[in-house]
Amino acid sequence: IADEPTTALDVTIQAQILELLDDLRRELGMAVLLITHDLGIVAEFAARAAVMYAGRIAEVAPVEALFARPLHPYTSALLSSMPDVEDDVARLSAIAGQVPQLGAMPSGCRFHPRCPSVLARCSEERPATTRTADSREVACFAAQ
Repeated sequence: IADEPTTALDVTIQAQILELLDDLRRELGMAVLLITHDLGIVAEFAARAAVMYAGRIAEVAPVEALFARPLHPYTSALLSSMPDVEDDVARLSAIAGQVPQLGAMPSGCRFHPRCPSVLARCSEERPATTRTADSREVACFAAQ
């Protein structure tokens, strides 16, 4: 388990750490659970990714599928907020609202107060995680 192993490191050291983790993974035949906020690292290093919001898993998918077609509105919003070096955009996309405070989590889906696809039931019920035909997992009424 590598919890934020590259936080606050310059890109050269960051690359060396990721290379070391990958070498160990291959040599020892082990898995690596990488916890990070850096979606660039996820895109380059991971095979599968789990996206979490407020302590709950929103979506799990192969990395290529996750980046190509996110199913959960939070995943979609998160990916939309990333800068794209190919686009000359004056302003980055932001996720509306505020992250809930630890002691004041909303009922139902924790993302519902900020969700552009919110349904009436989202504030009342916690969506179950469902598996899609292509072996992805998503916890969202709007994505089912």
